[in-house]
Amino acid sequence: MTDRVYPRDSPQTASPHDSSELPLKLVPPSPERPIPSPGTYVIQIPKDQVYRVPPPENSRRLQQYARRKDHRSRCRACFCGLLAVISALILLAGVAAAVLYLVYRPESPKYAVDSFAIKGINVSSPAISPAIDVTVRAENPNNKIGIYYGRDSSATVYYSDVELCNGVIPRFYQPSNNVTVLKTALTGPRIELTSSVQKALRNGEKQGKVPLKLKLKIPVKMKVGSVKTWTIAVKVRCDVTVDTLTAKAKIVSNDCDYSWKPWW
Repeated sequence: MTDRVYPRDSPQTASPHDSSELPLKLVPPSPERPIPSPGTYVIQIPKDQVYRVPPPENSRRLQQYARRKDHRSRCRACFCGLLAVISALILLAGVAAAVLYLVYRPESPKYAVDSFAIKGINVSSPAISPAIDVTVRAENPNNKIGIYYGRDSSATVYYSDVELCNGVIPRFYQPSNNVTVLKTALTGPRIELTSSVQKALRNGEKQGKVPLKLKLKIPVKMKVGSVKTWTIAVKVRCDVTVDTLTAKAKIVSNDCDYSWKPWW
């Protein structure tokens, strides 16, 4: 009888999950892919895969910047609008002034001194109390413009830099194409002349040429048609030379000039 042959027990195969029986093996790094050293790395990602989401603090900054930019834009628009309005008003004022000039043809008024009656000045004494009666002629050559001479005017007479006397010009209205003669009495306080001024007055009277200055400052309104302008300041300066410092003084020469300011 043939004997039966039994197979030999095969050795047990270790399970891959049984780590207790398998020793750990260190795999050396491949020379083609070395292990990077620790530190900071730069990762490159395609642009189309990048989504820009700002952090909250940057989002607030962006909103603040947008508000400031919008505020600046509104301010710029307001400034441009205001500048346009001012430019339009200036242009209209220029056109109106040109039209008024062509219609009314304004001319400058003319002034002259007709007489000086001097009292209270004795060149032999250093103490004087001058009083001068002044006659001024004002001419308005305009055909369609009247002139209002208002109150709070002033008139002053000087010798060199010494104020001799002062007063006011009477208030009146001067129509177009009119010549008005104004008389005003100017008075001054007691004055002690220096020896040099007294000597200069004495020499001027001997030569028959004593130079004096008359200064006027008058508030004026123009009447154009039925419209009155605002008050402007008219300043008149007259260089007057007289032959003597008495009530019978005669004017040797006089030259008047005037200027004005657009406000009083």
